[in-house]
Amino acid sequence: MKKGLLKKLAAAVLASGLMLAAAGCAGKDGNTTGAGSTYKVAVIKQLDHASLDEIANAITARLDSLASENNVTIEYEVYSGQNDQTVLKQIADQAVADGVDAIVPIATLAAQVATVSAEEKQIPVVYAAISDPTAAELTGIPYVSGTSDGLNTAFIMDMMFKQNPDLSKVGLLYSLSEVNSATPIAEAKAYLDAKGIPYVEATGNTNDEIVAATSSLIASGVEAVFTPTDNVVMAAELAIYEDLANAGILHYAGADSFVRNGAFATCGVNYTDLGTRTAEYAYQAMTEGMDGLEDYYLMDGGIITVNTETAAAAGADYSVFSEMGELVEVQTTEE
Repeated sequence: MKKGLLKKLAAAVLASGLMLAAAGCAGKDGNTTGAGSTYKVAVIKQLDHASLDEIANAITARLDSLASENNVTIEYEVYSGQNDQTVLKQIADQAVADGVDAIVPIATLAAQVATVSAEEKQIPVVYAAISDPTAAELTGIPYVSGTSDGLNTAFIMDMMFKQNPDLSKVGLLYSLSEVNSATPIAEAKAYLDAKGIPYVEATGNTNDEIVAATSSLIASGVEAVFTPTDNVVMAAELAIYEDLANAGILHYAGADSFVRNGAFATCGVNYTDLGTRTAEYAYQAMTEGMDGLEDYYLMDGGIITVNTETAAAAGADYSVFSEMGELVEVQTTEE
């Protein structure tokens, strides 16, 4: 177990007696793996927003199909930690007490907390959508695996300059509380430094702070904004996309769920595919053990997603992306 992670989380989280409903789940009760077995899974979202909801829905759908295919019972509950470390710890601790066979945390903080809670009993933790598992200290742990949605930051920046080769100032919008944003933001800075393009950073840890940060970027005169797979910004996307588009500023983000909530474009991971794969790894962990699983699995990207409504509002021609990869057009769904 990574000692730094243990110390940081254990010091920050208070013991709690909060009891979460078991919702009628029953454990394997000693059944051997195979037909007729029953498994219990706790799916823990870091918070509620379109990306994490899409992943959770894909996980549970695949668990249902795996149960049918293998003639087993898979009982699961989906929880939201409300982006609160203490709440996440309460949920994970209760899942361990309930005797679940696997915990599937979605997003970095949820995975870190679940890893600490599961350590004593070595319950499999199979996480979803961790952009940088190494930076999050989630590698080299025998009972932990999962899927990574690590970004190809340089490709997204290439898209930005393909759309407008004359960009003279770029905004970087992210949350300092999101560990998974650190590496792609550093990569974006290095990319822009190499081109000699100035950039403005704006950060926030709440919806209101992200709205204020966005306003500051607009006032600073940036011509495009980059955000990685940052959960805090994603949760605020519906509150900021119109202001950016109306100012003619194109928001490039780390996942298609941002684009469906109003951002301009991305090239990244399909979160339904990621959730499906995560469920398959969780099932493998429960039925075959962790030995056959890698530290983590990096999901393939390659799909360019563009919000046509946002493009129209900003007066952007996105046809230039068609030569860079598979182009998918979406509209704002306000999920």
